[in-house]
Parts: sequence; C-alpha cells; structure tokens
Amino acid sequence: MSDIKKMYRTIMSDHFPDDMTIKFGDQTLIYRKRTWKLYDEKTGELIEKGLRYGENPEQEAALYELVNGNLALGDCRFIQPGNGLVSRIPEADMIQAGKHPGKTNLTDLDNALNIIKFLMDRPAAAILKHNNPCGVAYGKTLADAYERANMADRIAAFGGCLVVNRTMDKDTAEIVGGNYLEVVAAPEFEEGTVAILAKRKNLRIIRVSRINELEKYRDFRFVDFKSLIDGGVIVQQSAINKIKTGDDFLPARTSYQGKEYAVERQPSEREYADMLFGWNVEQGITSNSVIYVKDGVTVGIGTGEQDRVGVAEIAVHKAYTKYADALCFRKYGIPYKTFELDAKHGKRSRDALLEIDEETTKEKGGLIGSVMISDAFFPFRDGVDAGIKEGVTAIVHPGGSDRDFESIIACNEANPQVTMVFTGQRAFKH
Repeated sequence: MSDIKKMYRTIMSDHFPDDMTIKFGDQTLIYRKRTWKLYDEKTGELIEKGLRYGENPEQEAALYELVNGNLALGDCRFIQPGNGLVSRIPEADMIQAGKHPGKTNLTDLDNALNIIKFLMDRPAAAILKHNNPCGVAYGKTLADAYERANMADRIAAFGGCLVVNRTMDKDTAEIVGGNYLEVVAAPEFEEGTVAILAKRKNLRIIRVSRINELEKYRDFRFVDFKSLIDGGVIVQQSAINKIKTGDDFLPARTSYQGKEYAVERQPSEREYADMLFGWNVEQGITSNSVIYVKDGVTVGIGTGEQDRVGVAEIAVHKAYTKYADALCFRKYGIPYKTFELDAKHGKRSRDALLEIDEETTKEKGGLIGSVMISDAFFPFRDGVDAGIKEGVTAIVHPGGSDRDFESIIACNEANPQVTMVFTGQRAFKH
C-alpha cells in the first residue's frame, strides 16, 4: 500500500522537448515548455520540473505556452502570444506548490477559468473535479459565492479545484480552509489569507492575475487538438458562446406539418438571469449534459451521458442526493451517508433521517423553480418532461429537433406553464 501511495507523489521526468513548433501551411506557431523551480518534499531541495505527471502517474506530460506566431485561417484570427493564463503561471505565482502540479490540476484550473470568464460581473466561484464543475455560484460576497458553490455538491467538491474571480479575502479563506481541496486559484490574495490556506500543506495555492481580465477571453479562439490512437490528429476551432444577454435567446417556436407551435409564457427577469447563468456554466460541461440552476447556483449537474433523458434524470437524482446531504450537514455537521449508516446501526435516530428524506422529497431536491439547461436539443419530449415533473419553470436548449413541437406542447400543457427559449447553437464539449 505504501508503494501505491508513493506512486501518486512521484514527480516523473519527461522527455518532451523544451520547444515545440507547429506549422499551418506557411504559418508557424512556437511553444515553450513551462517548468518551475519548486520545493521537492522528497529531497527537501528545489528542483526544476514541469508537470508532475499526466492523467496517470505512469504518463509523462508537459505544458507548453504559446510564445510566438499569429495564426489566421480564413476569417478567423486565433489567440495571439502574450495572453497566457494557466500556461504562463510564473514561479512567484505558484505560492504553494503542494505535491507539485499535475495535468489534471491544471486542466481543472483551465476549465474553471473557461466558465468563470462568463461570470465576471459579480463575485463568483467554480469548483471543478475531473474537468467538470461540482458547483458554480454567484454570491453577494466572495465568501457567499464559495459557500453556495461548495454546498451545491459538497461531496464532489472534496479534493477539487476552486477558482474565484475576486481577491481572496480572509472570510472566504477561513471557509475554504475548513475543506479539503487540491487547488485554490484567485487573481490575488489579501494579506494573511495565504497563511490560513497553507495550513493544508498539499494544497496548491496559485495566483492567476489575469483573472481580472478574463472577460476579454470570451471571444478569443484557440486551436483545439484531438489526438487519435493511430497518431492522427483532428483540429478544430474552439467554440464561441454567442449568448451574452437575455436578448440573445430565441423565442421557442417551430412549425410541423403546416402547423405553428410557440411557447405561450414568456420568461420572467429572474428566469432570464438563471437562463444566462446556466447556459454560461454549460460551456464547461462534458456532453451529453443537462443541468439545473436556481438563483445563480447549480442545483444538479448531469454530465457525459449517451442519452439526453438519462442525463436529465441523473441530474435530478444528484440534486436530491446533494440536497439531502446539505440538509444533514447543516443540521448535524456530518454527511448524509454517515448519518444513514449510524442510523442503521442504532447510533442515530431513524426518525431524524426520515425527516431529512421527507423534506428533500417535499422540496424535490431544490429543483422547484429551477431552470433546466441542455447543451443540445431534446430529441423527444421525455427529457423536457423529466424536468417539468420536478418543478422547473424554464428550459433552455439549442432547438432544432424535428420534435421541438412536442417539447413546446409539454411546456404549454404544464400546470403552471413552463417557459422555454432556444439558443440557436449547441454547446458540445468532449
């Protein structure tokens, strides 16, 4: 067992070159490998190294920063050198390196920034795990945003990567310090906050100063590579989210066999706000995905499933599970599963457990009044029905299904009626 634990602390050497050049016809992009001189807990010395390892301890990996070249293909101009975020973090901003950063730590950080770039108008927090959000939330303060994001899925947030879009203050640091995270990143750290966070010696504390400039990255395109097992490569432009305000949503209407269909109820201001928040969060979630949001916080997140109704139902199940856990933790200070096990062995009240279950069922896992967001159209109305059954009041999806009319009918038939908008674009992410 000690050898297995040691494996995860090993800092692998890598044989990737210091520089990498990619040619697109007569245009050239030049990349430089990023390394840091960081403290090695094994030797007690400073060593210069890039990534600790790749997705698994046996995989060598390297991080490269774009340092030269301005790529233009057709009408698209791609992001230029000098705009590095994760790939340009200097040693001074690796405030505490913990066990030395690995690939997953930095890809989680990168995707958190990908979500946060849409949420810069007020304090916000995103907690990611395995490149998917556990919880994302706005808040009146940064501490409020983190607390809401964490309690949205306290279980999944364990060992996650937290990114906030405002200077880390002491109130937030005190709450964060009480939980186990792998990475905490902020644009800056108020005096005294690092000492609070550093009590967890393996926590990676990272300053990303350009978080303050993140909004400009909304419209930057980068070259997205997908490597195939035969050594081939698929290259694509990165996606752009064209929904910037509530006015960018399209009315949900369609025609079928000569008949016109349209959603009858228009969204309220609150619903528009959650529609926009949810669609922005959706940009960073693995497809197929369906999520539920309410009052600027994620309620249930379903990711990476093969069928849309299935992922809608999984997100519902997760919402119920996380709601019950949050109730239990707030009232008794322990996870729901721990309370359940104790009740099974007579150590805690079964009636108290039943009360939690009954309240969770009554509130439908916090889904009543929520907004349902899907990264692609609903091919059948069963996905929409899964949300309506749980009390959603609004639905967002790209539209374009041959059966959009069925989803519209489902919304109009609901009591009370459910509103729906189209985005006119999907948000697949694989």
